[in-house]
Amino acid sequence: MSNPSDSRAEADTADGVLAEQLLRLTRRLHRSQKRQMEPIGITPGQARLLRVLARLSLRPGPAPRMADLAHGLEVVPRAVTTLVDALEEQGRVRRVPDPANRRVMRIELTDDGRTTLRALRNARRDAAEDILAPLSAADRQVLGGLLSTLVDGGPHPC
Repeated sequence: MSNPSDSRAEADTADGVLAEQLLRLTRRLHRSQKRQMEPIGITPGQARLLRVLARLSLRPGPAPRMADLAHGLEVVPRAVTTLVDALEEQGRVRRVPDPANRRVMRIELTDDGRTTLRALRNARRDAAEDILAPLSAADRQVLGGLLSTLVDGGPHPC
């Protein structure tokens, strides 16, 4: 008869191995994405800000404020200032005064920013393809379902 504590120790070890595998996969994906982004001339933080800005810009109403971006990125507002400064210098975003309150600045994507977002989408897709290459279409579907369960708390239809 097996000892229940032996089963728990095996489960702890298996969970630890899974956690380590997930961390290694995440690092590998980040390295691959970073390699794909180098020719675009953008940092991962800047890329993330552009994606959040694009998402927030789809809402009705004026362009997002710095505070909206900070909230979307889950960072303090001063961290956003550095990212926006760099992206503005590169011509990918611009600050515009709020029409209702001149003290408030809104952040808009420029045409170069939209072009950069398209290049980033391609870079992310290429990085994912690099990572997922060994998996069949069926394996990818299973992995997608498992990841949805872990990330969102439940499976989502493909």
